[in-house]
Parts: sequence; C-alpha cells; structure tokens
Amino acid sequence: MKKMTEKSLNEAFAGESMAHMKYTIFSEIAEKEGYPKIAKLFKAIAYAEYVHARNHARELGIVKDTVHNLQTGIEGETFEIEEMYPAYDAIAKLQQEKGAERSIHFAIEAEKIHAGLYKDAKEKAEKNADIDIENVYICPVCGYTTIDEVPEKCPVCGYPGEKFVKF
Repeated sequence: MKKMTEKSLNEAFAGESMAHMKYTIFSEIAEKEGYPKIAKLFKAIAYAEYVHARNHARELGIVKDTVHNLQTGIEGETFEIEEMYPAYDAIAKLQQEKGAERSIHFAIEAEKIHAGLYKDAKEKAEKNADIDIENVYICPVCGYTTIDEVPEKCPVCGYPGEKFVKF
C-alpha cells in the first residue's frame, strides 16, 4: 500500500474507532435520560462506524489470526502500561488534574490484568487450545477485570462486585 493511502486509512480507522466509542457512550446516556429510540439510533450508527473501522483495519493488515491478534493485544496493553499511561499520569499530576489522574489510574490497573490475560490466552492458542473460562466480569467504573469470580468489591475503585458486568 502506498504511504499516503496507508496514512489516510490509519487516520480513518482512528476516527471511525473513536466515533464508535463516542456513539456507544452517547447511547448509554440517552437510555439513562429516557430516550430509548435516540439510544437505539446512537447504537445503530455506532455499529456502522465499527463496520467502517473493521473494513479499514482489514485493508491495513491489522486483522490476522488469533495468535497474532493476541500478540498485538499484549503489545498494545504493555505500551499503555509502560509508556503511554505513565507519561499521561505525569502530565495530569503536573497540571493537578485529579479526575484525569483517577481515570488514568483506573485504566493502567485494568491494562495490567488485560496483558496477563492475553499472554495466558496466547500460550493456549499457540497449542491450538482455547482458554478455560466461563465468565469475564468487568467493573463498570474502573474496568477492573476478573475471570469466573466476582470480588465483594472492586479492589481498584471499591465498586460493589454484584454490579460488575458479566461477559
């Protein structure tokens, strides 16, 4: 792929990915505010943005087999843990942005777990085996992630475990 096209598709992928997330969040807000049909509209268009992002990702060669995708996940989570979030946290501290510090803390703690889960999954996938889990639970406040068992309260933010989202 020519460099200018690749750069354009990477920017389009980033933009479509961000639009997907924003519209998903907007859908949740509309639902909470009592606008179920507006929530549906946001959710549907968020899916369309996901489709666009997926198409761009395929053209860019981002999407591969599961073992490769897990390695990409490991590298992404490790970058966030070791480089991105520590730098962002330093800026938030310097500028005394407590909300940003909290948000970054929540993210980095979850990313550590995600990297480990991806590493374990990759080891299994390299042996042509699936992972042995029944459920994944996510704290809806901080993103803390746990497998098969829910804590009484989130160890990162203290949110009640019975309110975790089950996958």
